[in-house]
Amino acid sequence: MDALTVIILVGVAVALFYLNKLKNSKNMIPPQKFKELLKEESGEIIDVRTKSEYNNARLKKTDYNFDISASDFEEKIETLDKDKNYFLYCRTGSRSGRASQVMKRNGFENVYNVGGLQNLVNAGFEKE
Repeated sequence: MDALTVIILVGVAVALFYLNKLKNSKNMIPPQKFKELLKEESGEIIDVRTKSEYNNARLKKTDYNFDISASDFEEKIETLDKDKNYFLYCRTGSRSGRASQVMKRNGFENVYNVGGLQNLVNAGFEKE
């Protein structure tokens, strides 16, 4: 493999990485908007991190812990009412972005990626 091929492959990989991040952040809302939506409308909060991350720290108001990386994630979300509002978070907002896309593919319309736990805590959300 020559140097030009390697440069092109690295460039493509970087472009795909950033396109995926952009796609996952498309429906991300900032913490202030999340606060407003919680006041205006009811909704359920889902932590999509692993069980050990969830047990270590989570938002106090979290309703569910459905690990996006677990094989039963889609099975668990199918137990939810598709007409409700859902607010998803993880550590940085990446996994919650993926989870929101999965939920939308499965017929959920009101799904919001609210980002990472620490950003939410910094914005005034309580954690336990």
